[in-house]
Amino acid sequence: MKLTQLLTKKLTGFWLLSLAAVAFIFLLTALVSFIQLTYKFQQQQMTELEEMLLQHQVRHELQHLDIWLPQILAAYDAQKFTLIRGEETLYRFDRGNHEQSVVNYDRVLNQTLDLHFHISLPQPFLLHNISWHGSLVFLVGCIAVGLLVRRGYLWLAQQLQGIEDLAKRSHLILSGDYDKALAETGHGRPRLINRALTQMLLELDDAQKQRARFDQFIRSNTFLDPESGIGNRLFLKNRLDALSNKDGMMAPGVLLLLEMEDLDLLQQEADEFSIQELLTQTIGGISHLLDSQANSIFSRRSYNQFAIVVPQISLADAEKLAARLLKVCLSQPLEGVNNRDDFFHIGVAYFKVGESKEQLFEEAEMALRAAQFQGNSGWFMYDKGAVDEEFARGSVRWRSFLEYALVNKRVVPFTQAILDSDGKEHHSEVSCRLRDSSDNLVRATLFLPMAIKCGLIPQIERQVIEAVLFDLLPKSPKDQRKYSINLSLDTLTSRAFIRWLQTTLLEYRHLTPRLIFEINEDILVNNLAKLKAPLDMIAKMGASLCVDRVGQQVVSTQYLQSCRVDLIKLHRSIVRQIHLRQENQLFVRSLIGGLYRTEVQVFAEGVESLEEWQTLKILGVSAGQGSFFSDPLEAA
Repeated sequence: MKLTQLLTKKLTGFWLLSLAAVAFIFLLTALVSFIQLTYKFQQQQMTELEEMLLQHQVRHELQHLDIWLPQILAAYDAQKFTLIRGEETLYRFDRGNHEQSVVNYDRVLNQTLDLHFHISLPQPFLLHNISWHGSLVFLVGCIAVGLLVRRGYLWLAQQLQGIEDLAKRSHLILSGDYDKALAETGHGRPRLINRALTQMLLELDDAQKQRARFDQFIRSNTFLDPESGIGNRLFLKNRLDALSNKDGMMAPGVLLLLEMEDLDLLQQEADEFSIQELLTQTIGGISHLLDSQANSIFSRRSYNQFAIVVPQISLADAEKLAARLLKVCLSQPLEGVNNRDDFFHIGVAYFKVGESKEQLFEEAEMALRAAQFQGNSGWFMYDKGAVDEEFARGSVRWRSFLEYALVNKRVVPFTQAILDSDGKEHHSEVSCRLRDSSDNLVRATLFLPMAIKCGLIPQIERQVIEAVLFDLLPKSPKDQRKYSINLSLDTLTSRAFIRWLQTTLLEYRHLTPRLIFEINEDILVNNLAKLKAPLDMIAKMGASLCVDRVGQQVVSTQYLQSCRVDLIKLHRSIVRQIHLRQENQLFVRSLIGGLYRTEVQVFAEGVESLEEWQTLKILGVSAGQGSFFSDPLEAA
């Protein structure tokens, strides 16, 4: 843009300078011509005077000159005149009022008689004054020339402004801001190029939307059940793999198996529309119920069986959830169903940290069969005995503990390195744990759900950001190490937190480029309108934006066109055993293909084996994070 502005300014300046030079040369030529014309006219007068003197000398032998010659000299405005023959002065004329600027002429009348005269005349151009109507004509001409020059300048500026508009659109295209480039139609010149750019941008926008729809189509057909629109069996397996490792489940939670009794027999008796209406209403009611449960999983295992997984939930809340789930199912209209009171059965299995997935499903299947043996629609869960004591704290105790940790600065940051394909550290992700009064560390999987319920998550994440800015970044000024920090929905929608964050980033703007803020893909997609302003503020401050848990839910990647995203991280459910799962590889290929010609980098989290990492590198993933590289370490 600066280059085009410089060129247009030089072009307009050259144009104006050329006009000024032409005008100057024209005026100079006119002036010289005027002066030469006056001199020529004066010389003609001297020739006429010479002829009159010669005629007088022939007729009257230069007698009686004082009769007629003074009038002629006065008409010529002569200052001095002397007629000499040899050394004798025959006639002398002196006006008395001499001009400073005069022209002297010496003319020989007769060489034989040695007759010549000398005359002094004023400069010829001083004798010719421009009249008022001549001045008026000259003034009108100058005004006309000025108006034409002004008109030409405006026309040239308008044409060059069209080039500026084209340059502006080109700059927006090169910077990747296609939406603004499409909106900046302007008055680009040449118009053919401007229309061509508009047409290409429209086709590019349509191609990007088609690409996003194609990506969503691949994800939908890979991980969604086509009839119900929820996750399929593969989706459930991937998500449970992400919640577990080789030691078993990583967090407590509950698995519910919902089975609709004799749904296959009902399909033979009722029409297809009635069956689809029943499934749609039931699934809609359950999905609405699960909206309040963070990171819940809802999928279809078979034609008449559905699985629901809710991590990080207490045993008491799990029992309440099962009762509410049964209430939602029983509220559905069961037209044409003979056994209305024995149609819905729910098996509940509560799992603790370390339990295996296989054991979990076996227990849920047993609970489901027990619910069916009861004879009526209902739910059943075997007594689990003592559950995780830390997770069983009451809400009041949790709030007291969290407030104690915040007031006493007991938030302990942990870092985990993210390494690129060359084994070099790209950045470190910062997580946190809380240190209780006994100096024991409480893991995030326990206190984060309670912090969200108590509304204290913004304060916790604020202390994490302060720890990074005040402690971690100043310790590594030479290597310019970067750190990523996770932000939740409650934090990003808190006006007080956003004001504090903006002020802090301005104060530490020299450290801001070394910060990366991460946000959940599911949260970003479902709250894009509310989050766009704070995310744009973060990007304008110079920090990077990362979208993590990509692939956890089946959503469109159209948000990448609306937000200035620098990084995306694949969810561990996509990464887990990706070398054995062609459908996950297809998803990663499609995602990376959709990011072609963008500067968005694709990272992977939850890498646990060399085979997974090698497959990810072949697919085009730039960096990885997980236990294969390093475990989270307490920040020194």
